[in-house]
Amino acid sequence: MIHSMTGFGKHVIQSPGKKITVELKSLNSKNLDINARVPQAYREKELVFRNRIARELERGKVDFSLYVELTGDQPSAEINGAIVKKYMEQLGELAEGDSQSFLAMALRLPDALRTEREEIDPEEFAAIEAALQQALSALKEFRRDEGKALENDFRQRIEAILSHLDAVDKRDTDRLAAVRERLQRAVAEIRENVDENRFEQELIYYLEKYDITEEKVRLAKHLEYFRQSLDSADSNGKKLGFICQEIGREINTIGSKANDAPMQRIVVQMKDELEKVKEQILNVL
Repeated sequence: MIHSMTGFGKHVIQSPGKKITVELKSLNSKNLDINARVPQAYREKELVFRNRIARELERGKVDFSLYVELTGDQPSAEINGAIVKKYMEQLGELAEGDSQSFLAMALRLPDALRTEREEIDPEEFAAIEAALQQALSALKEFRRDEGKALENDFRQRIEAILSHLDAVDKRDTDRLAAVRERLQRAVAEIRENVDENRFEQELIYYLEKYDITEEKVRLAKHLEYFRQSLDSADSNGKKLGFICQEIGREINTIGSKANDAPMQRIVVQMKDELEKVKEQILNVL
Protein backbone atom coordinates (compact mmCIF):
# COMPACT_ATOMS: atom_id res chain seq x y z
CA MET A 1 0.00 0.00 0.00
CA ILE A 2 1.46 3.33 -1.02
CA HIS A 3 1.32 6.58 0.94
CA SER A 4 1.44 10.12 -0.41
CA MET A 5 3.98 12.62 0.90
CA THR A 6 1.31 15.33 0.89
CA GLY A 7 -0.45 15.64 4.23
CA PHE A 8 -1.92 17.89 6.90
CA GLY A 9 -2.47 17.40 10.62
CA LYS A 10 -3.63 19.73 13.37
CA HIS A 11 -4.50 19.50 17.06
CA VAL A 12 -5.57 22.17 19.54
CA ILE A 13 -5.31 22.03 23.32
CA GLN A 14 -6.71 24.48 25.85
CA SER A 15 -4.74 24.94 29.05
CA PRO A 16 -5.41 27.48 31.85
CA GLY A 17 -4.80 30.87 30.26
CA LYS A 18 -3.44 29.47 26.98
CA LYS A 19 -4.64 28.07 23.68
CA ILE A 20 -1.94 25.94 22.06
CA THR A 21 -2.19 24.82 18.43
CA VAL A 22 0.10 22.23 16.81
CA GLU A 23 0.04 22.16 13.02
CA LEU A 24 1.87 19.97 10.50
CA LYS A 25 1.99 20.25 6.71
CA SER A 26 4.03 18.06 4.35
CA LEU A 27 4.88 18.11 0.65
CA ASN A 28 7.04 15.90 -1.55
CA SER A 29 10.83 15.91 -1.13
CA LYS A 30 13.65 13.46 -1.80
CA ASN A 31 14.56 13.42 1.90
CA LEU A 32 13.09 14.53 5.22
CA ASP A 33 13.28 18.31 5.52
CA ILE A 34 11.72 19.81 8.68
CA ASN A 35 11.00 23.51 8.98
CA ALA A 36 9.97 24.47 12.54
CA ARG A 37 8.17 27.62 13.70
CA VAL A 38 8.30 27.66 17.49
CA PRO A 39 7.78 30.60 19.92
CA GLN A 40 10.96 31.81 21.61
CA ALA A 41 9.85 30.50 25.01
CA TYR A 42 9.71 26.94 23.60
CA ARG A 43 12.92 27.01 21.57
CA GLU A 44 14.75 24.78 24.02
CA LYS A 45 12.31 21.97 23.16
CA GLU A 46 12.60 22.32 19.37
CA LEU A 47 15.05 19.42 19.07
CA VAL A 48 12.62 17.18 20.95
CA PHE A 49 9.86 18.11 18.50
CA ARG A 50 12.13 17.52 15.50
CA ASN A 51 13.21 14.09 16.75
CA ARG A 52 9.60 13.02 17.29
CA ILE A 53 8.64 14.11 13.77
CA ALA A 54 11.70 12.39 12.27
CA ARG A 55 10.76 9.10 13.95
CA GLU A 56 7.23 9.19 12.53
CA LEU A 57 7.77 10.60 9.03
CA GLU A 58 10.33 9.09 6.65
CA ARG A 59 10.38 11.62 3.82
CA GLY A 60 8.85 14.91 2.79
CA LYS A 61 9.20 18.65 3.28
CA VAL A 62 7.49 19.13 6.65
CA ASP A 63 6.37 22.47 8.11
CA PHE A 64 5.86 22.25 11.88
CA SER A 65 4.18 25.18 13.62
CA LEU A 66 3.48 25.72 17.32
CA TYR A 67 1.13 28.60 18.09
CA VAL A 68 0.54 29.82 21.66
CA GLU A 69 -2.29 32.26 22.33
CA LEU A 70 -2.76 33.78 25.79
CA THR A 71 -6.42 33.67 26.78
CA GLY A 72 -6.15 34.66 30.48
CA ASP A 73 -5.92 38.05 32.16
CA GLN A 74 -2.32 37.64 33.20
CA PRO A 75 -0.10 40.08 31.25
CA SER A 76 2.82 38.67 29.31
CA ALA A 77 4.99 41.74 30.04
CA GLU A 78 5.44 44.36 32.79
CA ILE A 79 6.34 48.03 32.57
CA ASN A 80 9.89 48.71 33.64
CA GLY A 81 9.01 51.69 35.88
CA ALA A 82 12.54 52.86 36.64
CA ILE A 83 13.54 52.93 32.99
CA VAL A 84 10.33 54.70 31.92
CA LYS A 85 10.77 57.41 34.59
CA LYS A 86 14.35 57.98 33.51
CA TYR A 87 13.23 58.33 29.90
CA MET A 88 10.54 60.84 30.90
CA GLU A 89 13.05 62.94 32.86
CA GLN A 90 15.42 63.05 29.92
CA LEU A 91 12.61 63.95 27.51
CA GLY A 92 11.54 66.78 29.87
CA GLU A 93 15.07 68.15 29.81
CA LEU A 94 15.15 68.12 25.99
CA ALA A 95 11.72 69.55 25.17
CA GLU A 96 8.59 71.05 26.64
CA GLY A 97 5.47 68.94 26.97
CA ASP A 98 3.06 67.25 29.35
CA SER A 99 3.71 64.05 31.22
CA GLN A 100 1.22 62.02 29.15
CA SER A 101 3.01 62.74 25.86
CA PHE A 102 6.37 61.97 27.51
CA LEU A 103 4.93 58.68 28.86
CA ALA A 104 3.62 57.67 25.43
CA MET A 105 7.05 58.29 23.91
CA ALA A 106 8.91 56.59 26.76
CA LEU A 107 6.85 53.39 26.44
CA ARG A 108 8.00 53.04 22.83
CA LEU A 109 11.68 53.24 23.72
CA PRO A 110 13.91 50.17 24.27
CA ASP A 111 13.57 48.21 27.53
CA ALA A 112 10.41 50.07 28.54
CA LEU A 113 8.64 46.72 28.82
CA ARG A 114 10.10 43.84 30.77
CA THR A 115 9.27 40.25 29.80
CA GLU A 116 10.21 37.63 32.32
CA ARG A 117 11.21 34.29 30.91
CA GLU A 118 9.07 31.53 32.33
CA GLU A 119 10.15 27.91 32.59
CA ILE A 120 8.03 25.49 30.57
CA ASP A 121 5.63 23.68 32.84
CA PRO A 122 6.24 19.87 32.61
CA GLU A 123 2.51 19.17 32.41
CA GLU A 124 2.08 21.73 29.66
CA PHE A 125 4.98 20.24 27.69
CA ALA A 126 3.51 16.74 28.07
CA ALA A 127 0.23 18.09 26.68
CA ILE A 128 2.08 19.64 23.73
CA GLU A 129 3.83 16.33 23.01
CA ALA A 130 0.47 14.56 23.06
CA ALA A 131 -0.95 17.20 20.71
CA LEU A 132 2.01 16.71 18.36
CA GLN A 133 1.35 12.97 18.31
CA GLN A 134 -2.31 13.60 17.48
CA ALA A 135 -1.30 15.93 14.64
CA LEU A 136 1.18 13.33 13.34
CA SER A 137 -1.53 10.65 13.36
CA ALA A 138 -3.89 12.95 11.45
CA LEU A 139 -1.17 13.74 8.90
CA LYS A 140 -0.37 10.06 8.35
CA GLU A 141 -4.07 9.29 7.89
CA PHE A 142 -4.21 12.07 5.32
CA ARG A 143 -1.20 10.52 3.56
CA ARG A 144 -2.87 7.10 3.51
CA ASP A 145 -6.03 8.50 1.92
CA GLU A 146 -4.02 10.39 -0.69
CA GLY A 147 -2.01 7.22 -1.33
CA LYS A 148 -5.18 5.25 -2.10
CA ALA A 149 -6.16 7.79 -4.75
CA LEU A 150 -2.65 7.63 -6.28
CA GLU A 151 -2.70 3.83 -6.26
CA ASN A 152 -6.01 3.71 -8.14
CA ASP A 153 -4.63 6.12 -10.73
CA PHE A 154 -1.43 4.07 -11.13
CA ARG A 155 -3.35 0.83 -11.64
CA GLN A 156 -5.54 2.38 -14.32
CA ARG A 157 -2.55 3.76 -16.21
CA ILE A 158 -0.55 0.53 -15.97
CA GLU A 159 -3.58 -1.34 -17.32
CA ALA A 160 -3.72 1.18 -20.17
CA ILE A 161 -0.05 0.53 -21.00
CA LEU A 162 -0.71 -3.23 -20.93
CA SER A 163 -3.62 -2.72 -23.31
CA HIS A 164 -1.36 -0.73 -25.65
CA LEU A 165 1.27 -3.48 -25.39
CA ASP A 166 -1.35 -5.98 -26.52
CA ALA A 167 -2.08 -3.70 -29.50
CA VAL A 168 1.66 -3.59 -30.26
CA ASP A 169 1.79 -7.40 -30.18
CA LYS A 170 -1.13 -7.68 -32.60
CA ARG A 171 0.43 -5.16 -34.95
CA ASP A 172 3.86 -6.78 -34.84
CA THR A 173 3.16 -9.59 -37.37
CA ASP A 174 1.88 -7.20 -40.03
CA ARG A 175 4.73 -4.80 -39.27
CA LEU A 176 7.45 -7.39 -39.92
CA ALA A 177 5.73 -8.45 -43.13
CA ALA A 178 5.65 -4.80 -44.23
CA VAL A 179 9.34 -4.37 -43.35
CA ARG A 180 10.24 -7.47 -45.40
CA GLU A 181 8.24 -6.19 -48.35
CA ARG A 182 9.91 -2.77 -48.23
CA LEU A 183 13.38 -4.32 -48.13
CA GLN A 184 12.57 -6.60 -51.05
CA ARG A 185 11.27 -3.66 -53.10
CA ALA A 186 14.35 -1.62 -52.25
CA VAL A 187 16.69 -4.16 -53.83
CA ALA A 188 14.36 -5.32 -56.62
CA GLU A 189 16.04 -3.16 -59.24
CA ILE A 190 19.54 -4.47 -58.45
CA ARG A 191 18.60 -7.99 -57.52
CA GLU A 192 20.20 -9.47 -60.61
CA ASN A 193 23.56 -8.36 -59.26
CA VAL A 194 22.95 -9.59 -55.73
CA ASP A 195 23.94 -13.00 -54.45
CA GLU A 196 20.80 -14.79 -53.28
CA ASN A 197 22.42 -16.25 -50.17
CA ARG A 198 23.92 -12.89 -49.22
CA PHE A 199 20.58 -11.20 -49.81
CA GLU A 200 18.78 -13.66 -47.52
CA GLN A 201 21.44 -13.17 -44.83
CA GLU A 202 21.09 -9.38 -45.01
CA LEU A 203 17.31 -9.69 -44.93
CA ILE A 204 17.45 -11.86 -41.82
CA TYR A 205 19.89 -9.39 -40.21
CA TYR A 206 17.55 -6.46 -40.72
CA LEU A 207 14.49 -8.39 -39.61
CA GLU A 208 16.31 -9.38 -36.41
CA LYS A 209 17.34 -5.76 -35.95
CA TYR A 210 13.69 -4.73 -36.04
CA ASP A 211 12.54 -7.61 -33.83
CA ILE A 212 10.95 -6.41 -30.56
CA THR A 213 10.09 -9.77 -28.98
CA GLU A 214 12.52 -9.36 -26.08
CA GLU A 215 11.39 -5.79 -25.43
CA LYS A 216 7.73 -6.86 -25.28
CA VAL A 217 8.54 -9.65 -22.81
CA ARG A 218 10.64 -7.37 -20.58
CA LEU A 219 8.04 -4.60 -20.67
CA ALA A 220 5.30 -7.00 -19.60
CA LYS A 221 7.48 -8.21 -16.70
CA HIS A 222 8.27 -4.65 -15.58
CA LEU A 223 4.58 -3.73 -15.63
CA GLU A 224 3.73 -6.80 -13.56
CA TYR A 225 6.54 -5.98 -11.11
CA PHE A 226 5.12 -2.45 -10.75
CA ARG A 227 1.70 -3.88 -9.86
CA GLN A 228 3.24 -6.28 -7.36
CA SER A 229 5.11 -3.39 -5.73
CA LEU A 230 1.81 -1.53 -5.31
CA ASP A 231 0.57 -4.51 -3.26
CA SER A 232 3.61 -4.40 -0.98
CA ALA A 233 3.08 -3.54 2.69
CA ASP A 234 5.70 -0.78 2.45
CA SER A 235 5.38 2.43 0.49
CA ASN A 236 8.51 2.89 -1.61
CA GLY A 237 8.26 5.72 -4.12
CA LYS A 238 11.95 5.45 -5.05
CA LYS A 239 11.54 1.80 -6.02
CA LEU A 240 8.50 2.59 -8.15
CA GLY A 241 10.50 5.36 -9.79
CA PHE A 242 13.27 2.92 -10.72
CA ILE A 243 10.72 0.51 -12.22
CA CYS A 244 9.28 3.38 -14.25
CA GLN A 245 12.73 4.03 -15.68
CA GLU A 246 12.95 0.42 -16.86
CA ILE A 247 9.44 0.59 -18.33
CA GLY A 248 10.38 3.76 -20.19
CA ARG A 249 13.56 2.19 -21.53
CA GLU A 250 11.65 -0.73 -23.09
CA ILE A 251 8.97 1.55 -24.56
CA ASN A 252 11.63 3.77 -26.11
CA THR A 253 13.41 0.77 -27.61
CA ILE A 254 10.17 -0.52 -29.12
CA GLY A 255 9.61 2.92 -30.60
CA SER A 256 13.09 3.12 -32.09
CA LYS A 257 12.79 -0.35 -33.63
CA ALA A 258 9.19 -0.04 -34.81
CA ASN A 259 9.79 1.52 -38.24
CA ASP A 260 6.01 1.49 -38.56
CA ALA A 261 3.65 4.48 -38.28
CA PRO A 262 0.68 2.67 -36.65
CA MET A 263 2.97 1.13 -34.01
CA GLN A 264 4.65 4.49 -33.41
CA ARG A 265 1.25 5.98 -32.58
CA ILE A 266 0.66 3.24 -30.01
CA VAL A 267 4.11 3.87 -28.52
CA VAL A 268 3.28 7.58 -28.15
CA GLN A 269 0.15 6.65 -26.17
CA MET A 270 2.23 4.38 -23.92
CA LYS A 271 4.72 7.18 -23.30
CA ASP A 272 1.91 9.58 -22.43
CA GLU A 273 0.50 7.21 -19.80
CA LEU A 274 3.96 6.56 -18.36
CA GLU A 275 4.76 10.28 -18.07
CA LYS A 276 1.61 10.80 -16.00
CA VAL A 277 2.67 7.94 -13.72
CA LYS A 278 6.17 9.40 -13.32
CA GLU A 279 4.76 12.81 -12.39
CA GLN A 280 2.68 11.31 -9.59
CA ILE A 281 5.48 9.00 -8.41
CA LEU A 282 7.22 12.14 -7.09
CA ASN A 283 4.43 12.41 -4.49
CA VAL A 284 4.79 8.83 -3.24
CA LEU A 285 6.49 8.25 0.10
